[in-house]
Amino acid sequence: MTYAAHLAGTAVACYLTATVLLRSTWTWRSPRVAIVCWQALGLALGLCAIGLPMSIGLAAYDEGIGGALLHLTRDLFRGTLPAGLGVTQLALVGVGLGVATALLGSTVRGLVSAVRVQTRHRQLLDLVGRDDPAAPGALVLDHPSAAAYCLPGMRPTVVVSAGTLDLLDRTELAAVLSHERAHADERHDLVLLPFTALCRALPLVGWLRRASETVALLVEMRADDKARRLHADGPLANALLRFATAGSRVAPAGALGLADAHLDARVQRLLVAGPRPWVRGLTSLAVATTLVALPITLFFA
Repeated sequence: MTYAAHLAGTAVACYLTATVLLRSTWTWRSPRVAIVCWQALGLALGLCAIGLPMSIGLAAYDEGIGGALLHLTRDLFRGTLPAGLGVTQLALVGVGLGVATALLGSTVRGLVSAVRVQTRHRQLLDLVGRDDPAAPGALVLDHPSAAAYCLPGMRPTVVVSAGTLDLLDRTELAAVLSHERAHADERHDLVLLPFTALCRALPLVGWLRRASETVALLVEMRADDKARRLHADGPLANALLRFATAGSRVAPAGALGLADAHLDARVQRLLVAGPRPWVRGLTSLAVATTLVALPITLFFA
């Protein structure tokens, strides 16, 4: 039961660390570090969910989960199982494999669904989008409401509406375009995908939903950071305020939009700059890295 105890302790530590991160404000000042921490915690939690029932079921082998699975497969073919490995233990191994299948299947389904939606939307953009020198590198939709979003994928596309061109001045529009290009450059759609998969596979874990929403906000803040490095804080903050006043629509399914989440918090963050919390960030990163390393080690110990 040693491996199971370690995995159970890691799962509890992941929950406690996630709870601390949900309540922390330093993450807003270092969104990139916070995103990496959340990714490590998500991976660690997934490995614990898979490994905990399997480690209990495979306790008779007294070795890492990977090696124990190989020995179990060999013993099943031979028709001889070690003492202490019965129907209950085999059922627990099945539960672990079922969780792994659910997580992998949810991730694949989410990816396939996103690609399908993005492909349909890209085909629509090819028909109704147009180039405009006022928005270099972006497609413009002739719609009066304000909208700006990035359609990710192998051919990422930045889209703005005609209403956005009327709403923003030149510097504000340039900041918005930089924000959307940041989503494409850092593949933020793939950053969000594992958390969506975890929420689907483990719907009863309420804090996972809040964690997913938190990561979505951090992704927007990270894109804000990249944009303001090129255009300072003022133009992007003004653009966000104008979008809020105009009642901007959220981005369509499969896209990442400028004005999708917590505009007030993002504007305040841009206007009230603070020092980067290096100590807290590095400490959290070290904890998250340790937590994800433990289950990986136990799988191959």
